Amino acid sequence: MTLRQYWLALGVLCLGLTGCAATPEAPKEEGGQMMLVTPLQPDANLELALAKISEVLVTAELTEEQRARFLYDRGVLYDSVGLRTLARIDFSRALKLRPDLPDAYNFMGIYLTQAMEFDQAYEAFDAVLELDPEYDFAFLNRGIALYYGSRPQLAVSDLEEFYNRDTGDAYRALWLYLAEYQQSPEQALIGLRARSQGIQDGWGAALVAYYLGELDEGQLLAAARQELSHQKQLAERLCEAYFYMGKQARMKDQPRRALNLFKLSLATNVYEFVEHRYSVMEMRQIAERLMEQAEEAKQAN
Repeated sequence: MTLRQYWLALGVLCLGLTGCAATPEAPKEEGGQMMLVTPLQPDANLELALAKISEVLVTAELTEEQRARFLYDRGVLYDSVGLRTLARIDFSRALKLRPDLPDAYNFMGIYLTQAMEFDQAYEAFDAVLELDPEYDFAFLNRGIALYYGSRPQLAVSDLEEFYNRDTGDAYRALWLYLAEYQQSPEQALIGLRARSQGIQDGWGAALVAYYLGELDEGQLLAAARQELSHQKQLAERLCEAYFYMGKQARMKDQPRRALNLFKLSLATNVYEFVEHRYSVMEMRQIAERLMEQAEEAKQAN
């Protein structure tokens, strides 16, 4: 498939999902009410910070080390508001000035994974761990790159290392489960059930309970409303819920329902979250598979 064919296919699929919240497949809370959230809007303070850093980079006399740090900081801000191309440019420029910034390599690895440039992504995460062997999230992000790069055994190794560094973290258990599922769905479920015993966080525990079949979709969405500590938290939780529900739908061979759910995850605008970052990749994989199935059906006829 050419790049142009892919974007055309994805565009057609996404257009078909317009208004998906009103379809019978859309998730609902108990009682039948839809769980909707206003997409997060850029923080005015972030916009001011971007303006100030940009002004400093243009007008101030900076050492190479200072310029690299300001470029990195601006890249982080660009990333947080979804301007990932600009962020990638700043991280790349920062690394040219200071090739010893593990955080910048980590971001570059994430972007390379999203672009499906897996070999380069692995190299970026390897660089992170060479500079800082204790950099926890390099194991997560390299594990995710290996997972999407169809190297499940290596993905499990990295994600198991990430999980073992904090066995009470529900998200670490979930990503390890997803990687193990590629090898053996039955063993993955057994492993997740065992690891669920050490999870303390209420919302994280609800996500795990959903995968264990102890909560249905309505109950999971209802749990997202409980014990909110700040205004953004509902959007953040729904970003996660819709992503993991979409993953579950894919496991049940429900590709169009999964597309609906990944689109809802994207609609929250929680750009920094892993779940938001990889919803587009999930949609891309579904689009490619649906095109393959359509071509196979055409040839069979």
